Amino acid sequence: MRALFEAGLPGKIVAIVSNNPSAAGLNYAREQDIETRVINHRDFADRGAFDTALANEVDSFAPDLVVLAGFMRILTEAFVLRFAGRIVNIHPSLLPAFPGVNTHQRAIDEGVRLHGCTVHFVTTDLDHGPIIIQAAVAVLPEDDEATLAARVLEQEHRIFPLAVRWFLEDRITLHDSQVRIDSTLHFPEAVISPTETS
Repeated sequence: MRALFEAGLPGKIVAIVSNNPSAAGLNYAREQDIETRVINHRDFADRGAFDTALANEVDSFAPDLVVLAGFMRILTEAFVLRFAGRIVNIHPSLLPAFPGVNTHQRAIDEGVRLHGCTVHFVTTDLDHGPIIIQAAVAVLPEDDEATLAARVLEQEHRIFPLAVRWFLEDRITLHDSQVRIDSTLHFPEAVISPTETS
């Protein structure tokens, strides 16, 4: 969330809404004079009731884009469909590989050479929405879960603001469940790991 604040994005962050009253991001948002709201999931009898209250609160700000930054609850189909095409999330793996949790340890256990993160549109299919951007890091022989997670987090802080910027600048569009990127954006041809030295 802080990386989004500091990215100088062309839009305005109108509010931070959290389900956790003690989330550190709320204090940071207040320091930036951003409105905050807490909808504590523990105050609701079930997930559907919580998601309805959360969606109503989010909708009260009339957002062009809903950004899930550190939001660790699975959203109901009704919530996702209400904001379809304008809700994005970041996941700590190169989707569709390693959806769900414990992604870094799973990547190490599987012996992959590249791991990373993915910004995607949120759909009712958990961790499988249309991909906007990905960043890869090499998985080093000496890596453990913590060291790999730290390097992936650095990339998360780079690509999440970039994806939001592209959305706000109309440089990405959704077509048949795939993201099309503005053709003027430049991308390297390949990432190879481990690299050969000569």
